[in-house]
Amino acid sequence: MTSENQAEARSVRDLFVRGLSLVEDTVYVGLGFLLTVVAIALLFVALRGTLSWIFGTGLHNHIIELLDQMLAVFLVIELLYTVQVSFREHGLVAEPFLVVALIAVIRRVLVITAEFPKLSDTSEPVFRHAMWELGLLTFMILILVGALIALQRQSKQLQQNEKGDH
Repeated sequence: MTSENQAEARSVRDLFVRGLSLVEDTVYVGLGFLLTVVAIALLFVALRGTLSWIFGTGLHNHIIELLDQMLAVFLVIELLYTVQVSFREHGLVAEPFLVVALIAVIRRVLVITAEFPKLSDTSEPVFRHAMWELGLLTFMILILVGALIALQRQSKQLQQNEKGDH
């Protein structure tokens, strides 16, 4: 293959890669927009529910629901942040995904614990299933927190190594 053909092939590859990068950026912007709309809608629903509970049945009866809705908003915002980081870095960064997973697991733990009064009235297999799920979720929380701590330590160590090299 001549150097002219190699240069032409490299040019075509570069053009193709730039096109894919543009598609990737467009998808990230679209995801960011959709997540923004969802976050605002969830926030509005939570605010509307809170106001109706304050002036209606009483907020104390709906604290778990409100917390669940707030965690849903927080989850979507963390997903939006993850999209932003992926857009900026042009690659996947593990830490935001771990935070999203941690929020989702904590949200599920809250829902299960809020359902405890109902679960005690159900059959033993249903209650046992809920206990197993709660145990697995607790284990997941420990694993996710451990992974986050390990990533943060690794990041600090890399930063210290870079400072030492200069």
